Amino acid sequence: MTDTQGTNETIFNKIIRKEIPADIVYEDDLCLAFKDINPQAPIHILLIPKKPIVKLSDADESDSNLLGHLMCVVGVITCQLRIQDAFRLVVNNGADAGQTVFHLHLHILSGRDFSWPPG
Repeated sequence: MTDTQGTNETIFNKIIRKEIPADIVYEDDLCLAFKDINPQAPIHILLIPKKPIVKLSDADESDSNLLGHLMCVVGVITCQLRIQDAFRLVVNNGADAGQTVFHLHLHILSGRDFSWPPG
């Protein structure tokens, strides 16, 4: 294991490998979604690519299909949860933006009022 921003070994990698349990709500060959253990809303799902991308700004052109797939999976998950018309999608990029696990992940939040601007 290396430092928090340069590692490929995170808690999410262990969840992907099923080394630690998670309440999984969706999985396919490219990604995995599970309930956040520290939810910030009544519904708080984390969607992660199985490919270890440290943060969104580290993605490159070769990740375009994967990133698009993640967006489509958000639609599948929100339909399954019947929140497709009322959710917020959040990506924190880097420590200064609140990212604490350095493996790209999307937060799907719903079930409460959200203010604007966020933060």
